Amino acid sequence: MQRLYKSSDKKVAGVCGGLSHYINPELDPVIVRAIFLMLCLFNPFLLIGYLIMALILPDNPVRVVD
Repeated sequence: MQRLYKSSDKKVAGVCGGLSHYINPELDPVIVRAIFLMLCLFNPFLLIGYLIMALILPDNPVRVVD
């Protein structure tokens, strides 16, 4: 089962990058960021959800291959 993590490709907290990877690994995080910003113009309460996700979501575990 796929898990939702914060992305290492982050501009603020990595939430939008993590969402884009969760939706589709080939999806560009810039698209998710742009959609999120457009939605925040209509509903500023989404910023509270973003902050909660930034605090709750774990960082993406990095696997080191020897």
